[in-house]
Amino acid sequence: MKKMNRRELCITLPALAAIGTGVEQAFALQASSATGSMQAGGPSTQTAPVAGGGTLGAARAIPMDSIAATATANNGERRVMLHGKLATGEPVELHQSMQNPGTPVPALHVIHHSEMILVREGTLKFQHEVDGKIVEETVGPGGAFYIAYGTNHAVSNAGSTQARYFVVEVGGDA
Repeated sequence: MKKMNRRELCITLPALAAIGTGVEQAFALQASSATGSMQAGGPSTQTAPVAGGGTLGAARAIPMDSIAATATANNGERRVMLHGKLATGEPVELHQSMQNPGTPVPALHVIHHSEMILVREGTLKFQHEVDGKIVEETVGPGGAFYIAYGTNHAVSNAGSTQARYFVVEVGGDA
């Protein structure tokens, strides 16, 4: 084999990189074909990896009216919009909950995932334990709570109207 000088090497490297990318895409297409996750049209029309993955699948819109509400123990409702694993491996759940006014405050409990609660309508009270003391915080529409893994807490409707809020659970037992 002929020795290459620096100029020839600089010209050749981009070509080798392009060939390597093509080989990598071919292996990715073959792997996705083996798992049944190919897009319609087969490998000849696919030019990029499929977005999404995990058990949640590809990116998509989820209209609110497409999700059935289920009753909760406290006479409220819950709509689970997403539940599964992200392509990066973390379990995740997204649901919307509704609590009626006057609903009794639930007992403090510990979660084994992280949560973000985003208030859509009404007012929510967040009770949580900090250094052995119970702290209470309240937010209205547009407000949010972050509940760290292992936090002893409870969330309740603190207003005179229905409280509707989104809950995003990530990691752990989500």
